Amino acid sequence: MSDSLRASTPIDEIADRWVDTVAELDPSLATYIGRNEFNDRYADFSPAGQEHLIEATRATLAALEAATPVDAVDAVTQEDLTRELRLALDLHEAQWHLRDLNVIASPAQDIRSVFDLMPTDTVDDWTVVSTRLKALPAAVDGYIATLREGISRGVVPARRQVAEVVTQIARYTNETGFFAEFAVEAAPEEGQLPASLARDLSDNANAARVAYDRLADFLSGELAPVAGEGDAVGRELYALHSRRFLGATIDLDETYEWGVEELARMVAEQEEIAHEIKAGASVEEAVAILEQDPSRKLVGTEALQRWMQETSDHAVAELGKTHFDIPEPIRRLECMIAPTKEGGIYYTGPTDDFSRPGRMWWSVPEGVEDFDTWRELTTVYHEGVPGHHLQIAQAVYNRAELNSWRRLLAGTSGHAEGWALYAERLMQQLGYLDDPADRLGMLDGQRMRAARVVLDIGVHLGKPRPDGRGTWDGDYALEFMRHNVNMSDEFIRFEVNRYLGWPGQAPSYKVGQRIWEQLRDDVKDREGVEFSIKAFHKRALELGGVGLDTLRSALVR
Repeated sequence: MSDSLRASTPIDEIADRWVDTVAELDPSLATYIGRNEFNDRYADFSPAGQEHLIEATRATLAALEAATPVDAVDAVTQEDLTRELRLALDLHEAQWHLRDLNVIASPAQDIRSVFDLMPTDTVDDWTVVSTRLKALPAAVDGYIATLREGISRGVVPARRQVAEVVTQIARYTNETGFFAEFAVEAAPEEGQLPASLARDLSDNANAARVAYDRLADFLSGELAPVAGEGDAVGRELYALHSRRFLGATIDLDETYEWGVEELARMVAEQEEIAHEIKAGASVEEAVAILEQDPSRKLVGTEALQRWMQETSDHAVAELGKTHFDIPEPIRRLECMIAPTKEGGIYYTGPTDDFSRPGRMWWSVPEGVEDFDTWRELTTVYHEGVPGHHLQIAQAVYNRAELNSWRRLLAGTSGHAEGWALYAERLMQQLGYLDDPADRLGMLDGQRMRAARVVLDIGVHLGKPRPDGRGTWDGDYALEFMRHNVNMSDEFIRFEVNRYLGWPGQAPSYKVGQRIWEQLRDDVKDREGVEFSIKAFHKRALELGGVGLDTLRSALVR
């Protein structure tokens, strides 16, 4: 980070005001970035709340388009924020908000998950938590109103997503679910909660449970009967979501064919490594050998959390000596077991002042108790350093050049997840995956990401199945993933449901990696003998999170 602060420009001020606007209109997102002044409330999830957000989006876009960049930093901000605002308007015109229900990233989950990131150290913190719990029923009712508006317009999610979310809600609201345990376990770091606050927490948590049960009743009784039979969203809507998650426009048909070829390459590479584990072994046989090795096994989530933290700490310490300049605030990364059991592994960035560090979360599915270190080593590098944590926390740290939007909100899944897959391969090149078992685990993940490109585009665009027996659908997607992923069936089912309900997101990992590698090679060809891979990484990451088209144009400039 530079010692001298870059002077704020009119475009910086527009971007900073947009962060303030989003924080006020979407308090859960404010919590995510550490803007705690809105922690006692929720967004307005009703149709009126959506219209208010769209009005603010249009006003910000008009101001941004009328501004003139004063330097290269401004040019990136203007290009990328314009892209994001226009896409938000396009999705609104497509009425996506009226059918926004899926198993991982919709208001059905977001209304609950915000509590995972709220401060809980003091009595005052728990008072704010209680106030937000009290506001939860109104948030749920607003969301129901929006989905009900979708029903009236014939804009509805797939029935599969509705059914799966109802199952999720049952886990939130049962006697041992999130709300019951959250209220019972409430305690500040020092002392006890006042009796009156403990009662309020209990009452408000019970009201939240009732509200979520009301949402489940609506989903089962009103939405499920009219929900979509199929899982595909179609080419036009899929193209919008592909742009949303990549920040780039791609040829979907060419990308599908590339995905088929990339999957075949991953399979061939896995087969070579399987022979290193045991001469003549198939991939399945090599996996079976590794799964029977007790030295590569963790039992229980406590052991998993300890191993994640130790592995992450070691990577930060070693890479910080030789391959990366890792500032002190970024060296702190917390590895956490998520309080839910939905499946999935994810990263949440630090607050702007690093008072809350970056965190790696593992949401362990119900019934999963055994974990294979050879399979998950690359996951720690993906979520931590040199993956998401280095990438995202570096942008937060770069206060000297980047406005608050660039540090805290900008970016796409293709940029972030593409970099994380790029980082996995980098760790192999640096010698951290020399053990054939660890390389097989890395390739298992890379193969899964390649399979997702084929599956996601295949299902949502109605492509012919690779086996030549009809077109892609949800049932074949499950069969296809079982063939290509060596993981528990609970995990595979969750993953496939995620892809079906969150179009365009899953391919952004592997497609993003492809674009990162293309950009690196383009810069290398242009710079010739002057090219430095370390300098390339530094220059690219200092831009912060951006769409991949913006990244390309910025590196060219």
